Amino acid sequence: MLHEHGRVNSTLKGSSDLAGHRRSSCQREGSRTMASLLCNARIQLTDTLEQMQQGTLMRKVKSKSWKKQRYFKLQDDCMTIWYQSKRTGKTESAFSISDVETVREGHQSEVLQSLAEEFPPERCFTIVFYGRRGNLDLIAGSAEEAQCWVQGLRQLIEVATSMDQREKIDQWIRDWFQKADKNKDGRMNFKEVQRLLKMMNVDMNEDHALRLFQDADKSESGTLEGEEFVLFYKALTQRDEVLSLFQDFSEDGKKLTLLELVDFLRQEQLEDEGTEELAMELIDKYEPSETARARHVLSADGFLMYLCSPEGSIFNPRHRALWQDMSQPLCHYFISSSHNTYLIEDQIRGHSSIEGYIRALKRGCRCLEVDCWDGPNGEPVVYHGHTFTSKIPFREVVSTLGKYAFKTSDYPVILSLENHCSMEQQEVLAQQLKTILGEQLLTTTIDGRVPAQLPSPEELKHKILLKGKKIGRLEDMLDGPEDEAPDVSDDDNGAEAEEERRRVKKDKETLAQVLSDCVVYCKNVSFRGFQEARSHSRPSEISSLSEAKARKLIRDAGNEFVRHNTRQLTRIYPSGMRTDSSNYSPQEMWNVGCQIDSWHGDGPV
Repeated sequence: MLHEHGRVNSTLKGSSDLAGHRRSSCQREGSRTMASLLCNARIQLTDTLEQMQQGTLMRKVKSKSWKKQRYFKLQDDCMTIWYQSKRTGKTESAFSISDVETVREGHQSEVLQSLAEEFPPERCFTIVFYGRRGNLDLIAGSAEEAQCWVQGLRQLIEVATSMDQREKIDQWIRDWFQKADKNKDGRMNFKEVQRLLKMMNVDMNEDHALRLFQDADKSESGTLEGEEFVLFYKALTQRDEVLSLFQDFSEDGKKLTLLELVDFLRQEQLEDEGTEELAMELIDKYEPSETARARHVLSADGFLMYLCSPEGSIFNPRHRALWQDMSQPLCHYFISSSHNTYLIEDQIRGHSSIEGYIRALKRGCRCLEVDCWDGPNGEPVVYHGHTFTSKIPFREVVSTLGKYAFKTSDYPVILSLENHCSMEQQEVLAQQLKTILGEQLLTTTIDGRVPAQLPSPEELKHKILLKGKKIGRLEDMLDGPEDEAPDVSDDDNGAEAEEERRRVKKDKETLAQVLSDCVVYCKNVSFRGFQEARSHSRPSEISSLSEAKARKLIRDAGNEFVRHNTRQLTRIYPSGMRTDSSNYSPQEMWNVGCQIDSWHGDGPV
């Protein structure tokens, strides 16, 4: 939920992003055949995995009408799955186990839910991938076959996630070789290498790529195999800036001795305790050469592998766990947020899916958006209004929210409701929120009193807050002396009271009271300037501003903006021109304390 930066140990520490998987040659003594490259020693074949290697005919489904049989098979490396058309026998696609995030059993996708009457849940499962790749919904021929694949995939996912840095890089090499070796002959010609570079989004001059290919082709066979492919990979991914840093501390430019590594750790990584012992640990852990490890030296490959490991991360490891003070008012925190959460593609014709909510919540997103419109049979639906995006039932969104809201974080979730429903279907919205979420939905202040400030994340643990329009004031809901009507003895107060009465009357004509009552700490109000906000706003009110409006306020009244955000929440949303789901940089909004920067997809982290 929070976006406070951890202490930076050194600007030279390597990022631990996915690119780190390809930043070492993983050189081993002696030559290696591609067969050995494709073998993962940590996987022991079981009856389940052997059955998966024999292959299984299953239905791949995309909709109620699109259900086609595909032959799925686990490859010999036990880390790649190919599937091919039953009719043509042609391989359709492949994926690596390292790309799979999880496997869900039963009807846990919109497509499989729509087929619930046709296929029982014990035959259905969904493969969920990292990133924005779409899920794979499958229906096995029997419950036993489904369980074989579910359990086998989970076993392989566990192996993939427990790999150390060296194993991850070896697997990265295997994955790319499998993808590029189209004819499956265990070697790659230059045309296949060019296809590989395109797949990797590497924009490289063809002559330069050919030179790298010929340099790696030691056998002069016109193809790369085994260790030759590793050499090509090493040349392809060489990072001159890291090599320069390595040579600054290496006397011979080829290795770091134990003392040279200690110097690097002290000078650049700012390690000041037990550095000699730490250096020994790093050599044992990250040096790929057994000979170098025995001599207690670190090669350039080992150095790069260390920089790209979690231990080389720029972030303070102590800050990976909760370390911040969570007892301050909610407006004192940056909140990971999402805009049009239900869309997993573009904003005009994109696909609406509960998967957008699942992905956002599993990544720690704490503010989600839902656009509600009247649907058929009295059931509200969610979609991007006045566009060609698909629709999903509001009931499914709420059910997903209740199931996944607190799997990653215990801290509150804000459900930002953009309500376009009729009065009748607004009552359905409220009924579904209360029935499905139960005690998770916050429907009154935490102490029953009018708040002088927003409660803290700690006080709101495991609570879902509805953000939306509200009839009247929060204090109108509560009992006690604070609820008395304001003094209207002078003309100004009388005018304000009259304006408030008109506003309440208008809201009652368009907003169902039962839905209004579900809004407690996040009442939507229009922003009418900092002066009015300072005089009349309450901590339980929130304003939403476009990115352009926010930038203008930052330029014209930045200090006032900061003070405003110390008292209440502000949400910034992307320009309507960003139909491609692109996002603005949140940094300038963060600089003035805007807490909720709603991005397309997952919020900034």
